[in-house]
Amino acid sequence: MLRPGDLGLVPEPVSTQVPGGSVLLEDGVGIAADPALRPAARWWRRVTEEAFGLDLMPSATGRGSVVFALAPDLTAGGYRLDVNPAGLVRVEAADLAGAHAAAQTLRQLAGPDAYRHSGTGPLELPVVRIADHPRFEWRGVLLDVARHFLPKHDVLRFIDLAAAHRLNVLQLHLTDDQGWRVQIHRYPELTRTGAWRHESTVGTWRTGSKDGRPHGGFYTQDDLREIVGYARDRGVTVVPEIDVPGHVEAAVAAYPELGTRKDRSAVRTTWGISQDVLDPSEGSLAFFRHVLDEVLDVFDAPWIGLGGDEVPPTLWRESPRIVERAGALGLVGKDGTPDVAQLHGWFVARLAEHVSDAGRRAVVWDEAMSPMLPRDVIVTSWRGYAQGAAALDAGYDVVMAPEQAVYLDHRAGEHPAEPIPVGFLRTVEDVYAFDPLPASLSAGYLSGQEASSPQIASTQRRRVGRLLGAQAEVWTEHLDSARRIDYATFPRLAAFAEVAWSPRADRTQGSVASKEFLGRLERRHLPRLDAYGVEYRPLAGPHPWQTRPGVQGYPRDLAAETAVGGWAGMGGWRDDGGAENLPAGGPAAGTAEGDG
Repeated sequence: MLRPGDLGLVPEPVSTQVPGGSVLLEDGVGIAADPALRPAARWWRRVTEEAFGLDLMPSATGRGSVVFALAPDLTAGGYRLDVNPAGLVRVEAADLAGAHAAAQTLRQLAGPDAYRHSGTGPLELPVVRIADHPRFEWRGVLLDVARHFLPKHDVLRFIDLAAAHRLNVLQLHLTDDQGWRVQIHRYPELTRTGAWRHESTVGTWRTGSKDGRPHGGFYTQDDLREIVGYARDRGVTVVPEIDVPGHVEAAVAAYPELGTRKDRSAVRTTWGISQDVLDPSEGSLAFFRHVLDEVLDVFDAPWIGLGGDEVPPTLWRESPRIVERAGALGLVGKDGTPDVAQLHGWFVARLAEHVSDAGRRAVVWDEAMSPMLPRDVIVTSWRGYAQGAAALDAGYDVVMAPEQAVYLDHRAGEHPAEPIPVGFLRTVEDVYAFDPLPASLSAGYLSGQEASSPQIASTQRRRVGRLLGAQAEVWTEHLDSARRIDYATFPRLAAFAEVAWSPRADRTQGSVASKEFLGRLERRHLPRLDAYGVEYRPLAGPHPWQTRPGVQGYPRDLAAETAVGGWAGMGGWRDDGGAENLPAGGPAAGTAEGDG
């Protein structure tokens, strides 16, 4: 008798019964699907035919050996999957999202060969009954294509891998100091100038080491529409991020009038925090409203990222014109004098209103919270739990993405040959132990399945924001190719995916769940990644060809920083600027997009 864990499903379903036995699906098997679920059925048929060399026939009669049917009684995003001894496969899904999840489970059940692109049958499936639904509605991963451009075909492959782990949001970090990656017809210099830099820093910026090699690239609007459609066919929503009013040196290189300094300079070639943020003028607002209008036309996501992190106000304070503007807008401190720091929140709020007027919702990093921020904005909490809890208390919906747990560019081990070791040590076990909101903070903040849990009395729930879910981040200062992204991302993204999908459990290191996951990962899931060609980090440490000898990183000590700031309260700047790289009056602790 097989046990559920023997199937090696990742993420682990809510309920799995394995009576024993298997069935073969042979050439010519019919597939029937409710019209609402056809995209998921079509995707599963296509990848299965390619992997096993079969012809699976869409049924015109609504009957078939494989059926995708609607089941309105199921929880949103949920599904039931029944493979019975008679060779019938029945998927019942609450909606298209549930059907996509079921299709991914079917692919895993078919074994590693299902992840290859050419083969011959037979297609063998275990007899199984699965009932499943997601823990959180937002199960995201951010991919930074601004620091190092990733060609379109590699983005599509990343989408496939995210979908394979039942993640449903891909946030594309499209603009930053080091590059502008989205074509804007109204402002062609953004890509003509802003998409290219003449060299890049290698390793930590502290060494001053440069490679002398030009780097760049951008996506046309047709490329991005293709990416959006490709993701949609796999149940993934692509959220574009246009970062303002900081992280804008690439835009300012193209249009110097946008910057506070107003001088023409090249696209930034090093990491760290830039002092040159946007001039918070009406002209800058109009410019970015026009940019967002084109972004809104290309992307169909209900959410649009506006960034809003790491905005040093130093140059604003030095500008009499900007100080006067803050006063004219009524942005004053307790002493009644103009407070230019409030221009940060004011600027982001104006663009968030523009997004809202277009029928979408803005997404911002937690530093962008201010009394001016509209309540429909989603706050992504990267600095720790405290910032997320504060946003929930203020009535904002929140996505938890703390750098202390789910920044996948941070080093995955202490192996002496770890390539460019930066940030906190975050092993597979560490990521698996992450809880988007610990029980001590969870009352009143839950959404989806957990909100209806009988363990949390309705009297405990306050009228506050909702915890939508969690998101892992893949920043690419030190990840300059798809191979390097594979190494940093996997298999830790598989651990994160189970946290975001599967029911709450004790996943602390050494727990029964953690040991079981590691066994399941090694025996069953890594062979799937091998078959797909993912160059993940081996659990024992890097292969020789995955090392980067002589390239210096900047490891950080989580325990030491926690002792100073506390796990929940840790904050600062999400970048690789240490204290010497921070603006006057800024936080003393550097944090990290890649190299804190």
